[in-house]
Amino acid sequence: MESDNGAFMEKFTLPPSSSSGDLPLSGYTFAVKDIFDMEGLVTGFGNPDWARTHTKANSTAPAVLALLKAGATCVGKTIMDEMAYSINGENIHYGTPKNPCAADRIPGGSSSGSAVAVGTNIVDLSLGTDTGGSVRVPAAFCKIYGIRPSHGVVSVDGVVPMAQSFDTVGWFARDPSILKKVGNVLLPPLDPHLVSPSPIIIAEDCFKLLNIPIDRVKQVLVKSVEKVFGGQVLKYMDLGDYVEENVSSLKHFMGQGGDTKEYSIPSLVSLSSAMRILQRHEFKINHGEWVSSIKPNLGPGLKERIWEAVFSNNDNIDICHSIKTELRMALTSLLGNAGILAIPTVPGPPPKLQTPPSTLETFRARAFSLLSIAGVSGFCQVSIPLGLYDGLPVSVSLLAKHGSDMFLLNLVETLCETLKEHVDATVNSNL
Repeated sequence: MESDNGAFMEKFTLPPSSSSGDLPLSGYTFAVKDIFDMEGLVTGFGNPDWARTHTKANSTAPAVLALLKAGATCVGKTIMDEMAYSINGENIHYGTPKNPCAADRIPGGSSSGSAVAVGTNIVDLSLGTDTGGSVRVPAAFCKIYGIRPSHGVVSVDGVVPMAQSFDTVGWFARDPSILKKVGNVLLPPLDPHLVSPSPIIIAEDCFKLLNIPIDRVKQVLVKSVEKVFGGQVLKYMDLGDYVEENVSSLKHFMGQGGDTKEYSIPSLVSLSSAMRILQRHEFKINHGEWVSSIKPNLGPGLKERIWEAVFSNNDNIDICHSIKTELRMALTSLLGNAGILAIPTVPGPPPKLQTPPSTLETFRARAFSLLSIAGVSGFCQVSIPLGLYDGLPVSVSLLAKHGSDMFLLNLVETLCETLKEHVDATVNSNL
């Protein structure tokens, strides 16, 4: 476990389907979150009681097969948070994968092991899933690239469902070119008409949710965009106001769950409430019966969250679906064909291991305000590492409209070198 930073549930070597050397992922290794079916193995879903009560998979998830067919070698299955119901990355049963950037900090979850395996240079790329943030958060905390693709564009067959309205298959890499190569395998082809982004919208209110110096983080992105695409593509706005004005069904949740003592964006707090309610509802449909009958041994925080889902009612489910539809329409209108939205991935550096849930309340509320934008709209999002602040990882995210995944991955690759230049000069200096 020490040699792999505790990332793996089990290690093995599954060679590519073809030995041809000219396949797009030839020579690359990958790991798979223990939520994907692999023929002959039990899919553990992060919990020993789940593994004990389920049989070996009789087929392999299409997303895994696609990487093998593209020439990559699978080297194991990775640890995840129990039942994918946490963004911390801590697992009391199998151990918590060690954050490669800061050993005393959480790695982020629920795709913790997959992120750590990439961040520790054990594999070139890895598969995870993202329902509420489970690729984007560990990517940010482990200083690597991670994509949550547009909802529904990558097959989730052979993946244990968490909440189908939000479930996506995502992936991690240390390098944006590898992130894009995986996209070429798993995603629909690039729209040839999409060449240059316009506008690139900086969501000013979202950057105010950061608990580190805002301007330094924002300026790295702004200066890079100016250098590569020109300052004329940049636009600044408060996203929360736009969402409040254009997603009318959110009024049912406005005023709920906001912390008046801390800065928050009311419409995004409401958005995250709607996401949480629908996520609980679908989790209950998927797993409520199993949880009630088996009464699994669950870790702290997770136990309360999972049982809360099991006992949840069906109130406001139709409203939550309306919010999804309205938000996608509103953001599609805002971005047009080639627009990009820039936000922080998370509110700040990874919290310390075993931080009490009550202490994390503000951080989690801010995190889900940010994460719910792509989660509820179904838009694609890439988390981009920006270096370190006080020795801890900092990231930013770019979002594009539903179905523009390859356009977004191209943009990230194009911006990458310039971002690195500005990171070296800005974020890594003493602030």
